[in-house]
Amino acid sequence: MNDELNRMERAFERQATVRPSDAARQAAMRAATEAFEQENANVHQGSSIGSRLRERGNQLLIALKRRPFMDFAHPKLTHLLAGGASLAVLAVAVVSIDHIRPGIVSTPVETKLGQATPADEKDVIAALPDSAPVARLEEEVPKTKEAGKQQPGIPPVSKRENRAQFSFSPQTTGGVVANEATSGLRSRDDTVVRQYRDQGRDKFSDITSNPLKVVAKDPVSTFSIDVDTASYAFVRNALNNGVLPQKDAVRVEEMINYFDYGYQAPENRNQPFRANVSVMPTPWNTNTKLLRIGIKGFELPKTEAPKANLVFLIDTSGSMNAPDKLPLLRNSFKLLLSSLKPDDTVSIVTYAGSAGTVLEPTRVADRNKILSALERLNAGGSTAGAEGIRQAYQLAERQIDNAGVNRVILATDGDFNVGISDTGELKSFIERKRASGVTLSVLGFGRGNYNDELMQALAQNGNGNAAYIDTLSEARKVLVEEAGSTLFTIAKDVKLQLEFNPATVSEYRLIGYETRLLNREDFNNDKVDAGDIGAGHTVTALYEITPVGANGRLVDDLRYQSEPAKPATGSAEEYAFIKIRYKLPDSDTSTLITAPVTRVSEAASVAKASRDDRFAASVAAFGQVLSGGRYTGSFSYDDVVSLAQSTKGEDRFGYRAEFINLVRLAKSAAALEPGEQ
Repeated sequence: MNDELNRMERAFERQATVRPSDAARQAAMRAATEAFEQENANVHQGSSIGSRLRERGNQLLIALKRRPFMDFAHPKLTHLLAGGASLAVLAVAVVSIDHIRPGIVSTPVETKLGQATPADEKDVIAALPDSAPVARLEEEVPKTKEAGKQQPGIPPVSKRENRAQFSFSPQTTGGVVANEATSGLRSRDDTVVRQYRDQGRDKFSDITSNPLKVVAKDPVSTFSIDVDTASYAFVRNALNNGVLPQKDAVRVEEMINYFDYGYQAPENRNQPFRANVSVMPTPWNTNTKLLRIGIKGFELPKTEAPKANLVFLIDTSGSMNAPDKLPLLRNSFKLLLSSLKPDDTVSIVTYAGSAGTVLEPTRVADRNKILSALERLNAGGSTAGAEGIRQAYQLAERQIDNAGVNRVILATDGDFNVGISDTGELKSFIERKRASGVTLSVLGFGRGNYNDELMQALAQNGNGNAAYIDTLSEARKVLVEEAGSTLFTIAKDVKLQLEFNPATVSEYRLIGYETRLLNREDFNNDKVDAGDIGAGHTVTALYEITPVGANGRLVDDLRYQSEPAKPATGSAEEYAFIKIRYKLPDSDTSTLITAPVTRVSEAASVAKASRDDRFAASVAAFGQVLSGGRYTGSFSYDDVVSLAQSTKGEDRFGYRAEFINLVRLAKSAAALEPGEQ
């Protein structure tokens, strides 16, 4: 198709100027219009290029009756028509090959033709019926020789991406600016560039709230810690766009762990963290209590930070062509550079239809070279993510520093559609690569086509963390403020296990961590992988417990079995016994920390609980209400606001105030995002 259009364009350029008489010109136009209308009277929009172009030509020809063709047609084309040129050429040429622009990413959404049009076309466009569709190429368009040339960071167009890669886009002149409905940005040649926009294809792992457990039957709870915060940022992005997040997007523990708490930190890195415990009445249930376990990681002084060998693995596929994707990604990595030391090294690998190295290992001291490589990145093509991961690990291993941090940082919307895309197969590859000493962190971008399920799996198995970047402020939080916890691991394979005392607790449930549960025997098995903690990380876990003798138990006693015997040991002052296992970064043998949870750490009322405890409870309540409120009864968004209102404290960066505003937004948010019109 491109070759044919090129030949036609060259023919037009070589065509000598013909100036027929007015009578001949008018007679030719009448005959052409009547013949074309008769031939295409029943043509409707279809999936082939030909039918789409014919219908577009038909619509335009109908408009010609209402205005002299000479006012707007291409001069050479007009002369050809007057001389009796084929109407098949007319149908293609009127649209103009200048409107077919490879590499312009477009949302597959129909829009009216009247948007962002030059002034001299307005009358023609207005003559078209409101239902006239924008013509779009949906079939494969062969690449020209020039278009097929690969450039760094600009992968070739894939057949699988042709729908997103080609579109008819109206040209602009005289300073016409594309309106919001077109999702357009002006390119350097003053052309409206419609950007990729997808909707409703975000993918999350299925989450079912942890069930209530009876202590007499199942007294032990075991899980891996989770330091990720991606869920909170995604929820915030959805609410700021006026829509409630889908339930599986809400991981309550990640919402709680988004915030910092004033937990007591360890004195040195030999014991990288310590357990902080407390108990308070449950705000949404007067019959239960909240047991909180808090962990604060050792704060690593910047002067002691090890050297970093980082590989930025950047998705430059067509789906990344949106303001909240590749442009935001570039600026995010620029912020990260400000957190690194001059002798740290950075490499850049990109992937789209294929993968390649854009920047060989470069010292951060050569900042301009790194910035230049980031600026050259452009989006286009399909998504060969697996090949990109393979090459990034290869590059990191080639420059590995056994005394430093070796990490691949993957930045993507997670849409792997070329090569290996099976989550299980990718997880296996990442698991095997852990032994090389290279870890993997994931930064997610964008909405509509965001594959959280894949990114969580990769980060968990790559001994890294997952964050979602929806604003430059979030990039600053993750990559500048929390750079130490993002990059520098102080403890790995951290597992928690609680044994509840049946003398004081009858029922319990773990709030969140549904994707991090472990078997009881996994706790003492050092071969079982678990979460890692970075320098300065805080981790919070909440259990809702029902004291023995309290009203409102959800599980009745059994009729045909006697009550279990009271334990011979265990203090009536203890609610539970905590055990924490972890490994130091350079060790394969775990260390055990233990601590009892006693009534000494209990607050008599919600009002008397610490500010951090009340805020953590408000975030936990919000997350549960968003995901269905199975255990929160009639607790409402207003109740969450009331609970959180007095817990802001210093709030240096305004994160807690922002949380309260998000809860208010949830009250009026739509259950489903409206479709594109």
